Formats: sequence, structure tokens, C-alpha cells
Amino acid sequence: MKFGCAPIAWTNDDMPELGGENTFEQCISEMALAGYTGTEIGNKYPRDPETLKNYLELRNLQVASAWFSALLTTKPFEETKQAFIEHRDFLHAMGAKVIVVSEQGHSVQGQMDTPVFKEKPVFTDAEWVKLTQGLEALGDLAHEKGMEIVYHHHMGTGVQTTAEIERLMENTSPEKVSLLFDTGHLVFSGEDPIEIYRKYQSRIKHVHFKDIRETVAKEVKENQDSFLTGVKKGVFTVPGDGIIDFAPIMKAITESGYKGWIVVEAEQDPAKANPFEYALKGRKYIEQLMPQNSRSKNLVSK
Repeated sequence: MKFGCAPIAWTNDDMPELGGENTFEQCISEMALAGYTGTEIGNKYPRDPETLKNYLELRNLQVASAWFSALLTTKPFEETKQAFIEHRDFLHAMGAKVIVVSEQGHSVQGQMDTPVFKEKPVFTDAEWVKLTQGLEALGDLAHEKGMEIVYHHHMGTGVQTTAEIERLMENTSPEKVSLLFDTGHLVFSGEDPIEIYRKYQSRIKHVHFKDIRETVAKEVKENQDSFLTGVKKGVFTVPGDGIIDFAPIMKAITESGYKGWIVVEAEQDPAKANPFEYALKGRKYIEQLMPQNSRSKNLVSK
């Protein structure tokens, strides 16, 4: 296992005004200082592989992956294919092994005024066929570079709930479509993360660790808030700062023999939650969950 941190705590991709003052160099330097060895890609990161490699290698950081928005249910496949190939080639040049994919057809996650629970999209049978066949085709394209796609179940999208994750997994080939396991999105949605992990552990090839503030999550649902409003209110936080008990989750991950990245990802308003402080808090909490003989190998010791 390797441990990374997502830049969304420093600058939010969906709401660039959150953390607009934070620089790319500050972000990656504070990640490294907090003890992480990996990062995902944010909107301020250089897109030239050699330039980005130089910045990251100076800080002993690697690229774990990066988000890709698919539109398989609403656009011709060719549009998604061309954008995916460009994204794939960039990540391949950066040495990443997995590509995070999320279907954004009908998604409400980026809409400031749309209730995330009440207006969550539900795919038709025809759209499910487009999605599953399209993902398998993207999986084939990833294999051309020796990479895998990992599907990101996500609040406000057509693949959020346990039933939707199950349908996706049952209708795609394990050889072509893998799963990203995100603790925060599962708990926010009302799902059981341990159940999901145990059922699909053989297909999980990327992990996001985020925690949930229970009072904020309840407020978002009761007030019919949007996903972005929930983020601004602070529904997400780092592991160890919310309601999720990560000990059994880490135990299940360790026992499964998982090899890959665990990325701390907690989108918050950096004006309210200092990104370095919270990155460090999350790293220290995770370190305490690790078997004693594994801590120094994966994370900077205290």
C-alpha cells in the first residue's frame, strides 16, 4: 500500500473560488511535508509531463491517478473516447497505473442549486447498456498502455448506491472494469463501506479515504442541499475527524492483500479547514491504524 493526498483540499476543481489563493507549489510541498508520497491531479497542476515530473520528484511524490469525466449515457461514445485517450496518455507518461472514471451523464454533483438526494439521476435500462459497454471499451483502451480503469461511485450521479454499484459490477467484465472504493461517498449516501469492500475486494484497485461530519450530512439531506453546498458547509473531512470508524476498514483492506494507493481526499473550504493541518491530521490517524511493523515503510514516522 502507498499513501497519497488529493489536491482538492487546497483548491477545489468544481468551485475554484475555494482555495483560489493557494498555489500549486504550496499544495505539493505541504503534501510532502505531511508525509505523503503520492498525489492526484488538480486544476493548477502543469499538464506537461516533464514539467510536472520535475516538480514532483523534488518532493518525492508520484502521481497516483486523476479524475476523468465520462459522458457515455448522454453523448456519442467517440467524444468520450477521444478525451479519454488524451487523459490516458498523460497519466501513462506520469507513471500512473489506474485511471479514475466517473459517469457524468445527468450528474447533479456540479450543480449548486440541485438537491443531491432528491434529484439524484437514475439511469434507464438503455443508459445502463451504454454505460457498461462504454466502460468496457474504455477498459480496453486503458489496457493498450498497461493500465486499468477504476470506476468512482459518486454522490449525485447514476452510480451512487449499493444497488447501483452492484448493477455496474454485475454487468461489466472484471478483466476490463475495476472499482474505486470511496469511504466518504458510501457513508454520505447511506451505504455500508465494509459490505462493499468485502464483496468487491478483488476488483478494487484504488481507494479514497474521506470522513463525514454527521451533523452536516443530516442537514444536507433535511434541507435538500446540493452536493456543492454540502462541501462548502463541511460535510467531508479527513479520516479520524468524523464519524467513520476506519479501523475495521483498514483491517479488511490489509487482510485482502490490497496493493495500490490509498488517497486521503477531503474537499473542504481551505479558509475554514487549513489544508496542511488536515492533511497531517489524516496522515497521523492512518498511521495509527497500520500494523506496527508497516508504519515506517508507508508513512513518515512521527
